[in-house]
Order: sequence, then structure tokens, then C-alpha cells
Amino acid sequence: MLDFFTIFSKGGLVLWCFQGVRGPAAAATAPVNALIRSVLLQERGGNNSFTHEALTLKYKLDNQFELVFVVGFQKILTLTYVDKLIDDVHKEFRDKYRNEFQQKGTLGLLNGTFDFKDDFMRLLRDAEESSKVRAPTVMKTFEQSLKSQKTVKCMIETRGEKPKEKVKNKKNKGSKKEGTEAVAVPGKASAGDKQPSAAGDREELTKDEILQKNREEFFKRHMKAGEKSSKSPKPDAQKEKGKKPRVWDLGNSNAKVLDYSNSATNGSAEACPVEEFDPDIALGDRNREPGRLYDLEYESDDEAEEEKVIQNPSKPSAKKGGLGGMFGMLKGLVGSKSLTREDMDPVLEKMKDHLIAKNVAAEIAVQLCESVAKKLEGKVMGTFTTVTSTVKQALQEALVQILQPQRRVDVLRDVMDAQRHRRPYVVTFCGVNGVGKSTNLAKISFWLIENGFSVLIAACDTFRAGAVEQLRTHTRRLNALHPPESHGGRTMVQLYEKGYGKDAAGIAMEAISYARNQGFDVVLVDTAGRMQDNAPLMTALAKLIAVNAPDLVLFVGEALVGNEAVDQLVKFNKALADHSMAQTPRLIDGIVLTKFDTIDDKVGAAISMTYITSKPIVFVGTGQTYCDLRSLNAKAVVAALMKA
Repeated sequence: MLDFFTIFSKGGLVLWCFQGVRGPAAAATAPVNALIRSVLLQERGGNNSFTHEALTLKYKLDNQFELVFVVGFQKILTLTYVDKLIDDVHKEFRDKYRNEFQQKGTLGLLNGTFDFKDDFMRLLRDAEESSKVRAPTVMKTFEQSLKSQKTVKCMIETRGEKPKEKVKNKKNKGSKKEGTEAVAVPGKASAGDKQPSAAGDREELTKDEILQKNREEFFKRHMKAGEKSSKSPKPDAQKEKGKKPRVWDLGNSNAKVLDYSNSATNGSAEACPVEEFDPDIALGDRNREPGRLYDLEYESDDEAEEEKVIQNPSKPSAKKGGLGGMFGMLKGLVGSKSLTREDMDPVLEKMKDHLIAKNVAAEIAVQLCESVAKKLEGKVMGTFTTVTSTVKQALQEALVQILQPQRRVDVLRDVMDAQRHRRPYVVTFCGVNGVGKSTNLAKISFWLIENGFSVLIAACDTFRAGAVEQLRTHTRRLNALHPPESHGGRTMVQLYEKGYGKDAAGIAMEAISYARNQGFDVVLVDTAGRMQDNAPLMTALAKLIAVNAPDLVLFVGEALVGNEAVDQLVKFNKALADHSMAQTPRLIDGIVLTKFDTIDDKVGAAISMTYITSKPIVFVGTGQTYCDLRSLNAKAVVAALMKA
């Protein structure tokens, strides 16, 4: 049973609507609006099904007349006729009102009346009946079965004998082996000559004698195997037990010299000994504007070609015949025809392979190409346009739309809003092992300090050895770059630590309370790296987020991953939802993309992560210094992605 069926234009004008369930007329409004926001506007049309709360929505696009057909029904129902119904309604509605759309255009939609109820009910009845009417499966007669072709004699098996077919197969295999052995080793021919006589003797023996002979052969084989196994190799010389520490030639054998950790791990803000380091190395670019987050930069192919043309304006083009050049220009042009799936399939296949080569997850690449195909199918092309250029342009627009999120995360604005409410702004970092959570946390700390906000770093990675010492080093360096004297005696960054082996959720709660009492503007919570399949650690992360309710949950992922990005994000979100005790669980709010400077133009991880979560990429890490932090430039990423 259908809840509703609606037909509307891509401009948002509802042409006709059917409601199958009693209730307010606006019952279909919320699901359809969710479909428009989450799928149609976000270029996620790879799948023609969409789930909203208890409803499943299926839709079909008509690109020629810019129409959308949507049907909604309860998620628990399995309606097999829905796909056939939506195709039939689409065809019937197009054919019935084709003239109005072609002659009147937009005015035809505004002033037209669409009496389609009787036609729809007829199509609905036909679809329901076609799903019910199924030809009953007819059982085979005995004459049609394979069993009828066998005789009673061939089905009788006596004890000690084997089926004839298997015996034949074994004889054939034996003959092949004998043939190969005869070719390879001619000296073994005498052994092969004995086999027929042995087989003849076996036929003359009785069944009991055959069984006795088989048993003797079986025991002989096992006795030989036992003798071979008993001959064990001589035991090696016993190795010395224990492990000796390695001492390097130019090193120091005293391990105490290498111990830089502080025994006091009680959360105090005692200053650590200041180490000497070069500020230029830590900062990188000295000519930058302090506190500014620069966009990613990338030079597209079009800009490079324009520069080449400007630099070499007098360079002659390749010589071609007049007719050859003209036909080369006209090759592949489409003149005012509607695109079909057959026209686009070769181009889309190349585009899919190109996206996968650029590190886009295979599943996401398939869905993107499917979405572009649905968007262009039936669309009328211009006179001087090729299928390749049209598909490429549509794919570029879709990629830019995906990278521009539904909700923009403005950290500085949110921090100032938290200041007005006299509370710290809390950011939690999570992700798998080794992606750069602590390093990029230090970069974000530096960026916040340069914008005039004080930062408290909560060392909640109580598992990895050296995690607290790493944050302590970053804190020491950041305080050296921004000493209290430059900020009116105010310490701009401080580390809150409780050592190792403690409860991370409790440390984060204490750090937030400490920041509120001491007047810190931002709390950055560093968590331990964990794989998405590790259930105990994912439970601990969900507990930390549920107990402390941070303002922003950032997933830190590296730009080097391909298909793994989808698995990581899906399982992180699923784990946070499953292990959260709240009715509306807290999921990932944004993404930090690290190691972006190591991938050249293979930027597909950015597409995979934003497509699977619909969340924005807030920061991009592009190097090792504190200034190597950028904001995402969607056009630059798409230009790198589409580069041949």
C-alpha cells in the first residue's frame, strides 16, 4: 500500500499528488523535502531509493521536461511492483501532457491542470495484479527426470565395489599418468606392464580376499609413513635465553640519558625545561598573514594551457588538410538530440576508471557515474557539444556540489559564541592509528592562538607510549612562539595530563571543568588511535563523546587511503551510534584531511569522505610545520581530480 505518489518540476512546482493514507495533506512534504535536500541538491542520485524515518522513497528523473516522480511507502513493506509502477506512470504522464510541455513550456506548468487520478489508479491496479499473477511451478514427471533413464541394475551397489563411472574416471586418470611417466622415465615401463596382470588377479579373487589384501596394503603404507616421521632432524644448538640490549657504537649505553618523561603526571601546569629549536623550521612561511587560514592552491589544466598560449602566441598549429581539420572539429558533435544511456556508457566507464585511479573509492565512483547518467539521460544537447564534454562538465558540477557541504563549520564564529556564554568550546579528535591526530591538533592550536584564543590541550591518549610527551613538546614549543609576555602575561596554551592507563572520558571531563574555572577559550581533546573494528575501544570513544558532549567531533583521516576511507567512516559513525546511550546519538561533525602534500593529484579521498558522511572537510594538513594548515578549496580539488 502506497503512502503517496507525487509529480513535481525541478523548479519546485507540484503538478499532481496522490495520497493513499488518511491524514494531513502535508504528510508527504517532509519526506520529499528531505529527498530534495539530501539527494537531488547534493548530486547523490546514484541510487534511486532514499530512506526517511519510517518511509522508503523511490524516485525517477525526467531530464527532458525537468520533472521528478516520487513514490513513498512504509519501510517494513516489500512492494515488488513499485519500480514497474513508477516507470509506467512516467511514460503515461509524459505521453499525455507532452504537447503542453513542448508548446507552453513553463507557462504550461503554471497554468495547466493535470487530471491524472483515473490513469494513475488504473496503472496502480495493473501493477498490483501483475505482481500477484505468477505462473505456478510445474513439477517434472518421472519420465522427464534423470532417474527414469537409469536401470535398476545400475543402481544396485554391492559391498566392496565402486560405481562404474568412478572406476572409469580413475582408469582414465591412471592411463594418463602412465603415459606421462612412460615418456618422462622409460625405465619404469616394467612397473606399468605389471598393472594389468594385477588387475586380472584381483578379479579372480573373492570379496573377502580383496578386503584382506586392501587392509595389508593400507597398514604397509602407514608403517612407512611412521618410519619417515620418526626420523627427526638433529636438534639445533640451544640458543641463549634472554634478550641483551643493543649498544650502538656511537651511542650511550646509559638508558637514563634517553628518558625525557616527567615523573609528575598529576595535571599540574609546571613548566618543562625549554628546548632549543629554530622558529623558522617550526613556522615555515614567515611572510604569511598571522591567524589566516589559506585555501588550497592548485593550477588547473585550463590555466596552464592559457599560459602556454600567451607565452607562445606565434607558434603555428600542426598542419592538416582543410577538409581533414574541418571533419576533426565536427567529429563527436551532437546536434539537438536527447542523450541516451548507450551514448554515455563508454564515456562514463572511462570516467569511472579515471576516478578510481585518482584514489576515489570504487563504490563511490560507481555511484557518482550513475548519478551523472540519471541527471543527463533524456536531456537535449546543444548543436556544437560533444557527449564527452557534456558528461565531464556534469561530473565536475556534481563533484563541486559534493565538496560544498550542507552545513559550513566556522570554528572561529562558534568559539566567539561560546565566549559570550562564558564556557569553553570543546573539540574532540578521533581516528585510526598513525593518521596525525596529535600533530594536526598542534597546528589547530597554533592557528587558534594566532587568532587570540587561549587553548587547553587534554591528553586523553592514555594508551600509546609517548603520546603525552609528544603533546608536552608541542605545548612547550607553542609557548615559546607565543610567550605570555606577548599576551599580557596570559598563558595561551597549556597541557592537561593525568598520565597513562587512566579513563579517557574522566580526564576529558576534568579538563573541561578546569578550562571553565581557569577561563580557557578552547579545549582540544586528543584521543587514542583505534581501528574501526575494535569494539572495546570504539565503546570507550562513544562513552567519551556521550559523557562530555563536545561542540565539535572531528574525524582525522589521511589523504592516502582509497576504499578504506569509506569503511573507516561508516564503521566509526555506526559504532558511535550503537554504543551511545542517548536517544539521538552524536556522530562525526567534520573531517580533518591529513598528509595532503604526499599525494600529488590523487585527491580522491576527499570525495569519498564527504560523499559517505555528507560532512565538510574543515581542515587540510599540508606539511610538518605549524603553518601547514589549509581550508578546503572545492574547485582546486576537482581540478586536480579531473586532471588527465
